[in-house]
Amino acid sequence: MSPAEVSAKADTTIRSAEISTSKSTPGAASQAISTDYETPLGVFLSPFKAGRTQWVARRVIIMISLLFRVGVGLGPYSGFNDPPMYGDFEAQRHWMEITYHLPMKDWYWYDLQYWGLDYPPLTAYHSWLLGALGSKIKPSWFELVASRGCEDIDLKSYMRRTVLISELLIYVPAVSMFVRWTVKNQKLSPLHHSIATAAILLQPALILIDHGHFQYNCVMLGLALLAITNILNDKLVVGSIFFVLSLFFKQMALYYAIPIFAYLLGGCIFPRLNLLRFISLALSVLVTFALVLAPIVVASGGGVTGAYDQVLQIVIRIFPFARGLWEDKVANFWCTLNVIVKLKLIYSAETLQRFSLFSTVLSVLPPFFMLFLYPRKKALLLGVSAAAWGFFLFSFQVHEKSVLLPLLPVTLLLAAEPGADTQSYIYWINNVAVFSLWPLLKRDGLAMQYFTISFLYNWLMASFTKLPDALLGKLIIILSYLGIAVLHIAEFFIEPPAQYPDMWVVGNTTLCFGCFALFLLWNYTQLYNACRAKV
Repeated sequence: MSPAEVSAKADTTIRSAEISTSKSTPGAASQAISTDYETPLGVFLSPFKAGRTQWVARRVIIMISLLFRVGVGLGPYSGFNDPPMYGDFEAQRHWMEITYHLPMKDWYWYDLQYWGLDYPPLTAYHSWLLGALGSKIKPSWFELVASRGCEDIDLKSYMRRTVLISELLIYVPAVSMFVRWTVKNQKLSPLHHSIATAAILLQPALILIDHGHFQYNCVMLGLALLAITNILNDKLVVGSIFFVLSLFFKQMALYYAIPIFAYLLGGCIFPRLNLLRFISLALSVLVTFALVLAPIVVASGGGVTGAYDQVLQIVIRIFPFARGLWEDKVANFWCTLNVIVKLKLIYSAETLQRFSLFSTVLSVLPPFFMLFLYPRKKALLLGVSAAAWGFFLFSFQVHEKSVLLPLLPVTLLLAAEPGADTQSYIYWINNVAVFSLWPLLKRDGLAMQYFTISFLYNWLMASFTKLPDALLGKLIIILSYLGIAVLHIAEFFIEPPAQYPDMWVVGNTTLCFGCFALFLLWNYTQLYNACRAKV
């Protein structure tokens, strides 16, 4: 028998064994195996189908994901060669500068007109550590005041590496732990384990924002994912600690707070009251809050008054209500409605804040009550996703980059719920979300990275070929893809009229808002079904 025949026979044997195993797990698992083998990534990983070789496949996936990130990082970043404020790259570098050189009590008060620190204390501590390490390499990178606008190529290399290392230490292990737990509990195939890991790690939006535009969202998302994984694994106290840490890294983790709170509270009450669990969770949250705040509060001096002023200043900085309902155009309800009704000309900032609060609360009530009354593990990700979409679409001061928050639980569903229909909707909304980032990425000079990473991801996962069974779902996905293509082509070849200079950006945000709103409705339906299920 030739080597090729031996390989083919082995492949057939392994696949038969996996399909036989999947028959014991009804529904989604068997669908996952058939679709897994049809993707280029599945074909690439086929030599590692056997469970004993999966550790090799997962390391290969991590290496590929790092290659994607390094490739994107070779391009420009937010604010490159764009004085006087530059951009997010300079903001992150500046925070390293001030946290390293200034005493803690001055961090949230110093020169607020030039990228004043406006993230919670864990980001400040992270910036201090990276600033201290970078100053040992080259002090001029973070010299107080004199380093403003520094665009040293070696500094760029250092900053890019800090994102990679932060992601390798927090986000990548969090993804690995989540997929391992999910595959084990649902008895899915080893090949699906590897493909689900790749689908999450290679998500284009996070790569383009953190390694292109430049931010550290991977830390906050990794901490939130560690929280979700531990909660699903019944390690509720550990999960609550990690979630508080994610909140203290970036306040946008509040997108997840309501559904996680509802799930934990419901678990303390149903099917019977568990007072000890409630007390342990409350204490873990309070102690973690206190420990994270302690260094900066103690350093503030001035006793109780000084501590109060410091905490109040932190709150004011991280919740910028004075900036208005939105700054740049974003694919949410308010910017879309503003195309028809000029909100800022009709209503005061305070009235718009109340509108935003009411709409956001209304959008998150369904996941809150469903998770509170039915705190089931299969419903948690769907509830977190629904609430995060509600915050993104209706809350105050939303940025384009905030779409990463609802995208995380959505993409995690590729591991937790691998049915063919679910996959098609998840890949679709990922593609729409990446398109919603296009105006930002174009402004940063990352057009090549945007198209390349998007194409590679969709080719590897064969996502453009995945369509739901329902005719309406097919039409929505196909028409939205056609809309994206038309807007891209029009932008490249047609100059917008002078009276409508943002015409293509408005087209982008309007199309994406429509898709996000429809996906939220689908999300509500899936959450309801998961909560009402018997298991």
